[in-house]
Amino acid sequence: MSAPIGVVFAIAGSSSRVLLDRASIGALYDDADPVVAAAGQVGSQVKMRVGTTWLVANIRSLKLEDAAGTCVAAEIDYLGEGDEEQLTGRLFRFRRGVTRYPMPGCEVFPITTSDLKQVYAAEDRANIEVGMVYPTTDIRAALYIDAMLGKHFALVGSTGTGKSTSAALILHRICELAPQGHIVMIDPHGEYAAAFRSNGAIYDVSNLQMPYWLMNFEEHCEVFLTSSGSARQFDADILAKCLLAAKAKSRLGQEIAKLTVDAPIPYLLSDLTTIISAEMGRMDRAGDTAPYLRLKTKIDEIKADPRYGFMFSGMLVADTMASFLARIFRLPGDGKPISIIDVSGVPSDITSVVVAVLARMTFDFAIWSRNEPQRPILLVCEEAHRYIPAGQEATSSVGRILGRIAKEGRKYGVSLGLITQRPSDLAEGVLSQCGTIIAMRLNNDRDQAFVRAAMPEGARGFLDSIPALRNRECIICGEGVTIPIRVSFDGLEESKRPASGDPLFSQLWRDVGGEDQIIGRTIQRWRAQGK
Repeated sequence: MSAPIGVVFAIAGSSSRVLLDRASIGALYDDADPVVAAAGQVGSQVKMRVGTTWLVANIRSLKLEDAAGTCVAAEIDYLGEGDEEQLTGRLFRFRRGVTRYPMPGCEVFPITTSDLKQVYAAEDRANIEVGMVYPTTDIRAALYIDAMLGKHFALVGSTGTGKSTSAALILHRICELAPQGHIVMIDPHGEYAAAFRSNGAIYDVSNLQMPYWLMNFEEHCEVFLTSSGSARQFDADILAKCLLAAKAKSRLGQEIAKLTVDAPIPYLLSDLTTIISAEMGRMDRAGDTAPYLRLKTKIDEIKADPRYGFMFSGMLVADTMASFLARIFRLPGDGKPISIIDVSGVPSDITSVVVAVLARMTFDFAIWSRNEPQRPILLVCEEAHRYIPAGQEATSSVGRILGRIAKEGRKYGVSLGLITQRPSDLAEGVLSQCGTIIAMRLNNDRDQAFVRAAMPEGARGFLDSIPALRNRECIICGEGVTIPIRVSFDGLEESKRPASGDPLFSQLWRDVGGEDQIIGRTIQRWRAQGK
């Protein structure tokens, strides 16, 4: 049993002050146990005995207390408590939360590796190991998978901190734990296809084949309407009427007694334009023909544009909804539980609609399959700040559906994983809906403040070390871990890493030769838009 390093000075509900003796802490610097050697530092833990229990607390801040420099005042946050073993005095059976507080004058002890093993010991709940608990070299950091996915999670960190590799690591570990799982990853840069070649299904514009008739009315409006202001509402009314008529013409539409404009019923785009033309030619129509022409021109333009072929081609009119859902949601998965949907080749003006359709299909599938055997789905959204932006822009259909999944998804078995480098650009409510936050280094003050606001009280001491994290290190707090922890992530084999490495200018700028062929091939692909 090590000697005490200080005493409790003042007590308050969540945090307290302790006075630490500098000489006692200095004597521990050469201790063989790296955890004891780090005692008294910001972010390290201390313990106090109250009756037969050990309280464990985290040091949030330090300040010199007296002029002689012998005494240091520390602010601490309580993490939880464990029982004291009668013979050895060791801590065991750790649990979150504190039932009894110490009295002022209570002795403070440094925590040891064996204590931390008890604190971080993975309970017998399903968990994945993602790295080592800092500063130890042998305590594994475990994430409780049910708590983490059940209440959504967010992975935040500035560019270049190893965010994509860490996301790939977590998803690989989930795939290993659940080879029959159902994970949909929306990948805006085409980075993750390289990482999941062996255990995932990769979709991009060449093989996604997403039928346009899966869109609901709101998404149709985002694609087909070009006007704004009061004219937009007029155009939307025309589109609603004609779209319903086009759906009612199809065989499937005729079988449904009360057909709505939102129902995913196959219809022909040519039927839609014919109905618009017929409406435009009617004698009893009020107003001018401009709205009809606007709609018809836009639909014809999209039909003719080869970049939109993955969604609006004439081949996609057959009722392929069942096979589309089975492919995307991995039902059954054939040992490939993750589908990577690479939207980097999708024209930028409809990217958000494509993501909205995928997110809404996930949510709607969960709602309409409530009475079936449950098949929960994890939806992972990379660059989430693009789709759920803060402020006024959150009026888009994708922002609304992702916001709705964040609020209600867990009731229906839809889990949301958000990955972003700009948490401050995310809609405010969404980050606070994430039960587990995995924070890597954030260089921006606003981002740090935003994440701090979303995290629970006891993690404050950890949060102050966010700017000081090294690459591939993070702080995890929330539902997925027993208490907040600082983790250095495991390495990933080359074949499982995403293709997101930074270019090495010093090397690449030495390469010469073949420039005219590079330019020629690039221009050809550019003009053919990747076809």
